[in-house]
Amino acid sequence: MTRRLRHLRLYLDTARHLRPGQILHRFTFRLARPRPDLRPAPPRRAFAADLVSPARRRASLVAADTFRFLNETRSLSRHGWDDPALAKLWRYNLHYFDDLSAEGAVARVDLHAALIARWVAENPPAGGTGWEPYPTSLRLVNWIKWLRAGHAAPEGMEQSLAVQARWLSRRLERHLLGNHLFANAKALVFAGCHFEGAEADRWFRTGMDILAREIPEQVLPDGAQFELSPMYHALALEDLLDLVNLLRGAGRAVPPDWAGRIMAMRGWLAAMCHPDGEIGFFNDAAMGIAPSPGEIEAFAARLGFAPLPRPPDPSCVWLEASGYLRLASGPAVALIDVARIGPDYLPGHAHADTLSFELSLRGQRVLVNSGTSVYGTGSERLRQRGTGAHNTVCVDGHDSSEVWSGFRVARRARPVGLSLARKPADGASDQGSVIVTCGHDGYRRLPGRPVHVRTFLWEAGGLAIRDRIEGPHRSATAAFHFHPDVTLSVAQDGASGEATLAGVPLLTFRIAKGAGRVEPSTWHPEFGRVQPASRLLVSLTEGESMVDLRWDRHGAAG
Repeated sequence: MTRRLRHLRLYLDTARHLRPGQILHRFTFRLARPRPDLRPAPPRRAFAADLVSPARRRASLVAADTFRFLNETRSLSRHGWDDPALAKLWRYNLHYFDDLSAEGAVARVDLHAALIARWVAENPPAGGTGWEPYPTSLRLVNWIKWLRAGHAAPEGMEQSLAVQARWLSRRLERHLLGNHLFANAKALVFAGCHFEGAEADRWFRTGMDILAREIPEQVLPDGAQFELSPMYHALALEDLLDLVNLLRGAGRAVPPDWAGRIMAMRGWLAAMCHPDGEIGFFNDAAMGIAPSPGEIEAFAARLGFAPLPRPPDPSCVWLEASGYLRLASGPAVALIDVARIGPDYLPGHAHADTLSFELSLRGQRVLVNSGTSVYGTGSERLRQRGTGAHNTVCVDGHDSSEVWSGFRVARRARPVGLSLARKPADGASDQGSVIVTCGHDGYRRLPGRPVHVRTFLWEAGGLAIRDRIEGPHRSATAAFHFHPDVTLSVAQDGASGEATLAGVPLLTFRIAKGAGRVEPSTWHPEFGRVQPASRLLVSLTEGESMVDLRWDRHGAAG
């Protein structure tokens, strides 16, 4: 197949999953050229109560005009607001104004006021990165939070808020849907509550109508945000908590179903965190973008939400609607992905990570998925989304789902034949076990139409993983990526080895079937960060491998 035909096939296999409305709105969004509405701002609404302090992020304003985003420090005086030499995500962050309510923001109030005034003066409506709908949405919310915290508006700020809200109301991202449309709606609700009058009421109704449609779709029955990224889930949970805070302060009714959805979302986030308190890396995920899970929980507590109840069985939390499983036993916690990659019409943040897993021991991450350090359309972005960057199996050198470009997926893997069985404890020395078996059909597009089937046997002190490929294929390799702090050693025959942390044994592994080797890898805990690491690669023999991880022979049991 020629390169041109292959790209056509990728486009067609991607586009067939889109909703007709997305395609229509994509054309209308590109063709529409609304003019900015520069009329004076509506009057400001008096609030019934003060807002509580929102969730805090890390400080990003490190000097009067110097910012640190995505682990890169740049100055506004050198680059301006829209330097094309900088990554677009960095420029987006510059226009969000997250620092207005970040850690230590009280000490930077004067800098914030000057920065807002400078933005108004140097970003006339409605061109450049700063006026795209997504950064406009986040900036509207952050500016209004700042004003409602009691800060005086710099000259032109209130007028600019109104112009931005009017612009956004005509540039809603209905072609993208998902977290973008949600952010648009949230911003219109904020603007509609901040101002009063007929125009503000229209913004409010538009935003609330969108949320009334999107929340039931975007929040699954087990509480997961439907894009199945713990990072974007945390952002969506913060959004809902922000909206509750705003509606209460403005004296408006909070929809009655939100409390239950927020409780479920909090529970899902807790289940998808490692013992270190941070999120697991499934699909696009990195630390430092959303507020930490602990910061989000503290925000929920300030809003009066009750503490999360203990799961009925903390040793086995099955998030059935989203397709994730949390297993815990003694010092060990595993997160297992038997999920779809996300909604069919919105796979932009999906990775080819089906049937992958992560493992922590004694609070230390040991087996890790790639994480995310870059966006865009480069080769590194594609590699981090690929199957080989995750703890799962690659067949014939292909990804389980056809991730391509920066945010696209053509043919995609779907879980098949899932079974979850529990063996109860038998006597004081036996803590029982969990057996999870699942396949996926992502490789059926290859010659021979192979299917990957993986079985996890979880028991006290160990995890055994059996992989098999059903159907003809040339080669298959299971990857086990170890955290950068973990040192991996392998016996000369490649059939066994040990993982240690600062010289202390964590676990041993034995390859009962298959051939093992170790090679360098990388881990990406945050955007802009690449850490050298190691991965164990196990080549399947006759379509099968068996790897036994044990930690009960070491101090990990203490």
